[in-house]
Amino acid sequence: MTGTPADAPRLASAATPAGRVDTRLVVIRGNSASGKSSVAQGLRDRYGRGVAIVGQDVIRRNVLREHDTARGANIALLGRIARDALDAGFHVVLEGILYADRYGHMIASLVRDHCGVSSCYYLDVPLETTLARHASKADAAYLDQVTDTHLTAWYRELDLLPGGLETVIPAEARCMTPLPGSCAKRV
Repeated sequence: MTGTPADAPRLASAATPAGRVDTRLVVIRGNSASGKSSVAQGLRDRYGRGVAIVGQDVIRRNVLREHDTARGANIALLGRIARDALDAGFHVVLEGILYADRYGHMIASLVRDHCGVSSCYYLDVPLETTLARHASKADAAYLDQVTDTHLTAWYRELDLLPGGLETVIPAEARCMTPLPGSCAKRV
């Protein structure tokens, strides 16, 4: 008998190139209500068409309706969507809380495999600011669902990816504009 049994795990290649030399990958991480989605939307507004926003909340909560766990299906799906968008020639903004211990391997692989410029940012916002920003959200149903107790339990101070992959953006920073070519690949 030769070959591999159908139920045997298949090993993926160590590196599968993603994107093109002219695509940009921007990863924006941080705690809840730190401004990740607003920054991602601001990048798209500034750049225009050709930017795919791959949001953890959209995939995990809306598409899969899955809790955030270490072995969640959303982790691989986020990576796959980002890779496919890069391969199609889109710039990609991957944004979410994306805890380092759960999502770090996927993010590091994506950055390693991306053929273009990759930049990773961590929005460092204190818990007090996170709570104040959350309270100012207009969605009353969301505010009833997600309480200060939730935010406090989810909060991780400086949950950075290993290896110095990220640039930390402090809460006082006014803008972040990585797409127009001012980035360098950080690996």
